[in-house]
Amino acid sequence: MTKTTPNHTQAVSGWAALDSSGKITPYIFNRRENGVNDVTIKILYCGICHSDLHYAKNDWGITMYPVVPGHEITGIVVEVGSNVTNFKTGDKVGVGCMSASCLQCESCKNSEENYCDKVQFTYNGVFWDGSITYGGYSKMLVADYRKPRAAPLLCAGVTVFCPMKDNNLIGSPRKNIGVIGLGGLGHLGIKFAKAFGHHVTVISTSLSKEKEAKTKLGADDFIVSSNAQQMQSRQKTLDFILDTVSAKHSLGPYLELLKVKGTFVIVGAPDKPMGLPAFPLIFGKRTVKGSMIGNIKETQEMLDICGKYNIMCDIEIVTPDRINEAYERIEKNDIKYRFVIDIDGIEFVLVERVLFSELKFHLRKEANRI
Repeated sequence: MTKTTPNHTQAVSGWAALDSSGKITPYIFNRRENGVNDVTIKILYCGICHSDLHYAKNDWGITMYPVVPGHEITGIVVEVGSNVTNFKTGDKVGVGCMSASCLQCESCKNSEENYCDKVQFTYNGVFWDGSITYGGYSKMLVADYRKPRAAPLLCAGVTVFCPMKDNNLIGSPRKNIGVIGLGGLGHLGIKFAKAFGHHVTVISTSLSKEKEAKTKLGADDFIVSSNAQQMQSRQKTLDFILDTVSAKHSLGPYLELLKVKGTFVIVGAPDKPMGLPAFPLIFGKRTVKGSMIGNIKETQEMLDICGKYNIMCDIEIVTPDRINEAYERIEKNDIKYRFVIDIDGIEFVLVERVLFSELKFHLRKEANRI
């Protein structure tokens, strides 16, 4: 990864987790000023991904505090660098999970920059200039023009789209597709699979979700995973399974649902290892894969398909002062199916007073140190 000389910085107001309690609080931090390869974006909306919770609470043991989450970002370009020709001020843009990649390795040259060994993420990453990246729970963002790409589609949408594309489910004859989990990822998985003409079976621990899965989202079948009789009766019926669950679970019972040579793709990211028994693989010649987001080209392709088939994420809007409430509800699985933060959807007077007081405190502290 080529490092660049750090730009001057500018103070930005946002919301961050300061420790492993995961509580999100108002926070002032610095972003670089707009460089020659950058676009500056006024953030309008930012989706809340389940991975935001994992990072806020350091569930994966890799969080660099303070962390400003958010990688499902939409907004308006307010400044462009001198090398930028494909964006102009006033453009509506989105930013997904990636902040930087090396642009030189085999993955980057093959337009698979999301698999670059040096990929850095929109938050909790390290940018080319050595600075820590901060995400979309904030008023503005400076992004390299080679990375900007609506809100939940930029993570959840492309995350479920790419496995279907990679496994030839777009334009293919009708297949039997299983989707494990009916949340932010799962409900979009259903919508894409149905748009591509497939028979969709939802697999969930919650019987209460069956009516919604079938009547609202168009699923053809529903399996309660804790019902041994239902699981037994559907063995060897599915060609492909998309696993969207972010909690620890054993894969064995689900693998038995696959036909011989069936494919199982993991896109959820549990914080603990999952059980993977050998026999369902050996006796079914089945394949287990993983998949993460998508590259910029795939993200654009996904958005075009969403436009063609009118695929949208089902969301609930929250204001920044309700982020912690949203986190609590996500942990209780009390959301259909994705929260989106309206960044300007709050009376900022009180918040700005808090931030201004914090900024004055830091300035006094720095003056005393000098």
